[in-house]
Amino acid sequence: MSSSSSNADLRHPRYWPAWAGIGVLRLLGYLPFPLLWALGMGLGRLVGRLARHRRCIVLRNLEICFPQATPRERARIAGQHFGYLGVAALTQGLVWGASRRRLRRIVRIRHGERFTDLRAQGCNMIVLMPHFVGLELGGAAFTALVHPGMYMYQRVRNPVLDAQMQRSRQRFGALAVERQDDLRSLIRKIRQGIPFFYLPDQNAGRGDGIFVPFCGLPASTFPMLGRFARLGRAVVLPACARYRPWGLGLDLIFDPPWTQFPSGDPVADTAYMNQQIEARMRTMPAQYFWVHRRFKTRPLGEPPRYPPKRSKTC
Repeated sequence: MSSSSSNADLRHPRYWPAWAGIGVLRLLGYLPFPLLWALGMGLGRLVGRLARHRRCIVLRNLEICFPQATPRERARIAGQHFGYLGVAALTQGLVWGASRRRLRRIVRIRHGERFTDLRAQGCNMIVLMPHFVGLELGGAAFTALVHPGMYMYQRVRNPVLDAQMQRSRQRFGALAVERQDDLRSLIRKIRQGIPFFYLPDQNAGRGDGIFVPFCGLPASTFPMLGRFARLGRAVVLPACARYRPWGLGLDLIFDPPWTQFPSGDPVADTAYMNQQIEARMRTMPAQYFWVHRRFKTRPLGEPPRYPPKRSKTC
C-alpha cells in the first residue's frame, strides 16, 4: 500500500474518533507539566477504583512480588500505580509533540556519563529499558537529549494511533525495527554503533519464552538479550524512567553497564536480566507496569495465577 493511499485510508470517517482522541491528548500536552501530573494522578486513581479486573491483576502481581507486605500496603502501592498510569496517559500528547527545549526542562538525565563514556570508547550498546510507567517520556528524552537509537516495536491495532506513535518516536532520528523483521539487519545496525533500545520484560508466552525466576516465581521471559549482546558485540547499559513526585518532572537514570555479560548460557543470562530488573523495580515499586499479566504463562501442570475476568474475587 502506498503512503498516499494509506493516508487517505486513515482519513476515513471510521477513524475520526481516534483522531479526536489524539487531538485532545495533543492539546493536553501544552498544559504545564505539574498540572498534567495532578490531573493524571487524580484520573488514574479514579480509574483504578472503577477498573476492577485490572486492579485485581495489579494486586495479584503485588501479592506475588511482595508477599511480606500487608494487604493495606499493597493497596497503597496499587493506588499510586494507577495514579502514575494516569500521568503517563495524560502526558502522551506532550511525548508526541514536545520540543527538545521542553524535554530538557522536564527530564533530568542522571549518570549520563555512563552512556557517553561507553560511546567515547567505541562500544556498541544495548540500552536495557524495562517497562516502567514513564517509559514513553523517557524514550523520547533518550532520543532527543542523549543519542538517536533504534527500538523494536509491535504494531498497534488502531492504525491511526500506530501511525501517530511511530511518527513521534522517529521525529528525533530514531530507527524502528518491527518485531517480525529480519534480526540480521538489527545485528548489523548494533555493530555499526547504533544504540539499541530494548524492552524485554513482558510475558513471552510458551513458544518464545523460557522460564526463569522473577520475584521468586518462574516467569516466561524472552531469552534474547544475551544473544543480541553476543552477536552485536555490545555492552548492556541498563536505564529506567522514574517520575519525580509532585510534577517535578522525570529522571532518566543510567545504571552501571554490565560486565562479564553475556556468559554464553542463555538461561543464566536471562535469569540475571530478570534479577537486575527486579532490583531496580524494588527501588520504585509503584512505577513498575503492574497492569501487565507478567505471570500469565505457567509451566505445564501449574495452575493459573490470575482470576478469570468475571471472577468476584481478586
